[in-house]
Amino acid sequence: MKKSLTNQPRAATLAELQTQLNAFVDEYNHRRPHRSLPHRATIYTARPKANPTTRIDTHNRVRTDHIDQAGSITLRHNGRLHHIGVGRIHHRTRVLILARDLNIRIINAATGELLRELTLNPNKDYQPTGAPKGPKRKKFRT
Repeated sequence: MKKSLTNQPRAATLAELQTQLNAFVDEYNHRRPHRSLPHRATIYTARPKANPTTRIDTHNRVRTDHIDQAGSITLRHNGRLHHIGVGRIHHRTRVLILARDLNIRIINAATGELLRELTLNPNKDYQPTGAPKGPKRKKFRT
């Protein structure tokens, strides 16, 4: 209503202002397209409605991030934050994260190298790399 009134010449009297308000109310309630009008309600009800059973697309996301000091990135899935281990050797590496539902690919943004591919376990907050923990040990020959 405020936008409509500012786009018109300023009313000099209360009667002129009431005329402008009546014109706005008539336009708003009877002419602009909305569902409460009979012809618009028919169009609205005739359109197919989306529901979970008819959904055929998947949830695809592309994100950029940097690998943190611990060697992991974070990704939110269904409102829950998950930490995905990539490796401390990649600390500060800028990555592209390609997520398609639970399938995740982590790619080095500079080189295009695939750093990690996994299926996200939605029940775990941390998705480990699967590598043994600790530094690599040298084998001694005897």
